[in-house]
Amino acid sequence: MTQPLFKKKILPSLIAMMVGSVAFQVALADEPQSAAPAATAPDGAPQVIEVVGIRETLNKNLATKRDSQNVMDSVSAEDVGKFPDKNIGDALQRVPGVTVENKLGVNRDVFIRGTNKDLNLAQLNGQDVASAYWWANDQQSRGFSFDILPSEIISSMDIYKSPSADQNEGSIGGLINVKTRKPFQFKEQLTAQFAVEEVYSTLPKKYDPQLSGMVNWKNEQNTFGVLFALNDQKQTLQRNGLENFTDGGSQYNVVNSQTGAVTQNVMAAWGGGTPIFQQDRKRTTENLVLEFRPNRQTDISVSFLNTNMNLDNSNQNYLWLWGGVATPAAAGATTGKSGTLTITNPVIINTPTGPALVGGTANTAGTGQNVNGYPIGGNLAFEPIFRKAYVDSQVFDVDGTYKGEGWLFHGQAGATNAKGGSKHDYDMWFGAPSSITTNTNGNDTFGVAYNSINPTNPNVLSLLSAHDNPREMKSTENYAQGDLSIDVNSSFIRDVKFGVKISDATNKNTQQSATDGPGQPGWQSLSLASVSTGSTPVLNSAAGALSQFAMVNNGAFWNTVVPMYNQGMVYSNNWAADYSIKEQITAAYGKADFEVDKLRGDFGLRLVKTADSSTGYEKLQGATNYSSVTVDHSYTDALPSLNVVYDLRKDLILRGAVSRGMARPDWSQLSPALTPDGTITNKYSGGNPTLKPYHANQIEAGFEWYFADASMLSATAFAKRLDTFIYTSSDFETVNGVASQVVHSVNANSGASINGLELQWQQPLGAGFGMVTNLTLTNAKSNATAEGQPAEVVGNSKSYFNYSAYYEKNGFSARLSYNYRSKTYGGFDEGGQDITSAYGQFDANASYDLTPNLSLFATGVNLNNEKVHMNTTAGIPVGTYENGSRYSLGLRGKF
Repeated sequence: MTQPLFKKKILPSLIAMMVGSVAFQVALADEPQSAAPAATAPDGAPQVIEVVGIRETLNKNLATKRDSQNVMDSVSAEDVGKFPDKNIGDALQRVPGVTVENKLGVNRDVFIRGTNKDLNLAQLNGQDVASAYWWANDQQSRGFSFDILPSEIISSMDIYKSPSADQNEGSIGGLINVKTRKPFQFKEQLTAQFAVEEVYSTLPKKYDPQLSGMVNWKNEQNTFGVLFALNDQKQTLQRNGLENFTDGGSQYNVVNSQTGAVTQNVMAAWGGGTPIFQQDRKRTTENLVLEFRPNRQTDISVSFLNTNMNLDNSNQNYLWLWGGVATPAAAGATTGKSGTLTITNPVIINTPTGPALVGGTANTAGTGQNVNGYPIGGNLAFEPIFRKAYVDSQVFDVDGTYKGEGWLFHGQAGATNAKGGSKHDYDMWFGAPSSITTNTNGNDTFGVAYNSINPTNPNVLSLLSAHDNPREMKSTENYAQGDLSIDVNSSFIRDVKFGVKISDATNKNTQQSATDGPGQPGWQSLSLASVSTGSTPVLNSAAGALSQFAMVNNGAFWNTVVPMYNQGMVYSNNWAADYSIKEQITAAYGKADFEVDKLRGDFGLRLVKTADSSTGYEKLQGATNYSSVTVDHSYTDALPSLNVVYDLRKDLILRGAVSRGMARPDWSQLSPALTPDGTITNKYSGGNPTLKPYHANQIEAGFEWYFADASMLSATAFAKRLDTFIYTSSDFETVNGVASQVVHSVNANSGASINGLELQWQQPLGAGFGMVTNLTLTNAKSNATAEGQPAEVVGNSKSYFNYSAYYEKNGFSARLSYNYRSKTYGGFDEGGQDITSAYGQFDANASYDLTPNLSLFATGVNLNNEKVHMNTTAGIPVGTYENGSRYSLGLRGKF
């Protein structure tokens, strides 16, 4: 486990290195980007600093941080180039207070200052970007999917941790603004850049090419410029796992087959397995920017960004299933509502949510009842899933400024849309009766023995059914805003700023279902042996766990299985999953910047109205069809903010901020859908369209000491008081006049508190060596309960740590980085709340300048092959996953 090792050995060692200033770090210095001459730029237009080398890069980032009135951090394009970053999420993981969740081997979701991913707002050039997901278990959220944007397209990223009134609302943890490059940011009239790279992934043992390029041109008069960037990345992923499905909500009466003793209402995972996930990822991104400066006062840019991701994948899982040997419960049963399990040597433990079955032997074939709606015919199943998955995202934006005498107007309008999902989600179930012994008693314990069969023998399983569940998520948003800044230049107020913004967003989720099998047209029997060409590689070395099994060949599936089953697939809408949510936001703000002597800052107020209209489908108990239902809900927020900076001396500043923030519920949580339980009377599951938004009162204070060139030491304390947070709960409500149990998202009425401290230190050490490090500590508390038990704040980790040691001299640079996150609290399952164990990862890269314009570079990601471990608070294992390491070699040039 990473956490004890970190606390006992790694953390003291790293602190000692920090205190002793002994560090070695490597960085790749990109060629600089520069602005058009100041004489041709309109007043108020952003200027670009020409950057050469790592110290200049660090100075640029520190200058942005120091000059800001907000508590914030900045990452420049040059700095991104010094890391093995493949998307924006990769680039963010070393920012103080920021941690990134590795999803199937890709950094995708971002957490800031102990808050969940959905409480943070990410924007592109100051505006939202529509995003969608492809993974079958993902739900539409307001979190930004950072893997859609390659790191090469960015100019800089600003991470704001204290808000101002002119910034978009919607975040409590922080606001990330990703800025893309523009033509007039380049010094030369014509600039071309490229990078070619070959990437090797250790688990799939595959090499993949990656290519990026950019051409920028502007005329001699600096009145018109064009930038075009293209990025094409291929990557082969593999994830090996062990799983225990504790999220089924199943309660059984467990009979000890040896003694006849009965234990009532025992929670049991509906199953567990040994999955191997494989994916061929291809991402193509085009970015076109036109920029106009017809005079000194005017700057207009028109940009279009298009990302297409093909994400075909398979997940093959060898499963043991308690549900396959259960005797169904009698109608009206008050105990064991999921049925009765007869187990030899049952191991039952007490958990915060009741007794749980964590081991034993099931000897019977059972009654063949369904699991997740699929017939299994016993307690063993093999489930190969093959998906045609995709994500497409587009942004069109027009941005302009006009500088008058003593005033500046800014206008911006655009549209963004995204869609994603699976065009096909083919799922087959092979099954066989077998005596099975399991052991899930303890963290990371996934013991299983298939006593009657050999899992590597494909002849022992029979095909039971085939399914297809295509799904599509769509997201669109149109926006327009105007901002007016007026110079005041009084003895206290420097300038005032007013603005309005309107946006109109729609998020939809649709899904279809089709089943083939005995009795269906086109059904043909199929043996696993006919489509299997061998076993999986050795997937794990965990004691007692299944490590290999016969698997379906990818080519055989698409060439043989799909054409056969398509003949019998009859599709119908899955109404329970369908919803459409329309949201209109209207915002207005006023803000004043002030400065007197050594004191500067801003104060303001943002007013925002949110109006939601949620449409979904409900099916009441006993009804045969779903009916459409629409629920409207609106709310208005007043969000004041104050940022203060005091220059104690030239190299030492004090900061403070007070604000009220808000964040809206996830899209999927707002669905009004209501679906009856298949076995329990008067029990439903669904969404909650009347959820209240999160609100937080926030305060922070700190200092920043810029004690030397490219050096800084800082500390910032922060506190957040949330009035609510959202989690899934089971409550009794009146449905159609009947008291019913409803499982859906609810607002915790007791709120939560998050207190924390951010520490940063960076310093060159001489002789080409230097280091950059930061540590964030959080303490989150909640008085809320879930299933009668205390609920930790979802998404919170108590500590984040980043350390980078670099060397740069004589055209050679190298960097070694370590990124650590302590255990993280997730959702709620049987046996308590899910916990992801501490995670620490080493990355490295190096480069050598072959010529002033060409450099050779190499990277390594997850050098220590760190694994992801998940368990419940009661110590019941949920999953462990290995993503492997990644290495690359490439050539980068600029002309």
